Amino acid sequence: MSFTQAARFLPGIFLCGVLTGASIWLQGIETHVFGRAWIEALVIAILLGTAIRTIWTPSLLWRCGIEFGAKTILEIAIVLLGATISAGAVLGEGLATLGAIVGAVAATICISYAIGKMFGLPHRMATLIACGNSICGNSAIAAVAPVIGADGEEIASSIAFTAVLGVVVVIALPLIALALHMTPKGAGVFAGLTVYAVPQVLAATAPIGILSTQVGTLVKLVRVLMLGPVILFISFFSRADRDETDEAAPAITAGDRPKRGAPALHQLVPWFIIGFLLLIAARSAAVIPDAALAPASKLAGFLTIVSMAALGLGVDVRVVARAGLRVTTVVTLSLIVLGTIALLLIYGLRLG
Repeated sequence: MSFTQAARFLPGIFLCGVLTGASIWLQGIETHVFGRAWIEALVIAILLGTAIRTIWTPSLLWRCGIEFGAKTILEIAIVLLGATISAGAVLGEGLATLGAIVGAVAATICISYAIGKMFGLPHRMATLIACGNSICGNSAIAAVAPVIGADGEEIASSIAFTAVLGVVVVIALPLIALALHMTPKGAGVFAGLTVYAVPQVLAATAPIGILSTQVGTLVKLVRVLMLGPVILFISFFSRADRDETDEAAPAITAGDRPKRGAPALHQLVPWFIIGFLLLIAARSAAVIPDAALAPASKLAGFLTIVSMAALGLGVDVRVVARAGLRVTTVVTLSLIVLGTIALLLIYGLRLG
């Protein structure tokens, strides 16, 4: 790529960078005023981008960089996220507990997807909500979106509504644990299974105690580790659906038909998912030094905010508003299902 070709991305990327800086600054103000950030910079970036898009339609000068930010920068952030995940710490919880958590995540994905379809949501929106609620909220939505070809409006809608409910869960969880007389360990398991982001797990369990925070973090990591296998599964079946569509297309002559064989790995699985899994393996094998973990995590978070600003700049708020009631209902019911499954797991295994 020549300098001239690369330069066409700069205006849009610069705009996304400005919105990212503003979002981080606003999150800092939240933390200073309230003691914690109730709305993450990632969500603020989407809101700012959407607000600008509502009053201004970007020209081609800006669109190239905005589209690059919404896709390629997001994919790079997903790869870097793999460097921050190690499977070693979570294995100490025992295979039975880990298996139960994996089963709970899988069940919630299926039930949440079914709820979404029951309320008439499109396949991609239902998938985003199911994965976001069941795995790790914004990060899961951002990771699954490129695999299923979701557009900016679908991503922004899913993230916006799950973010709001994520805050509600953080506030309500200590009260729920107290009302149900959970032990610190049980409250940690409940937080790890229901709260979307790791920082939110820390916020929800801190009032309960250090044991609750430690257990909640480990359970949450198991959910995060489910992201790779779930995306591989979705990627495989998305590929299968495309193949069936191709076969159902009008007949073409043998000379025109492209040769078909076993798809290469890069065709079956997006490059960024391969990179994500490779970095998880490298982290688990201690190939990546501990000193690199914090910078990788910060860079991944920063790039994700940049990509969310780009997504916001591509959102038509009128479309999001039309989907609002249905999406809110589906996300709420999905969260209730997740909480119910978590409670059944806690009391079934006598963890709380």
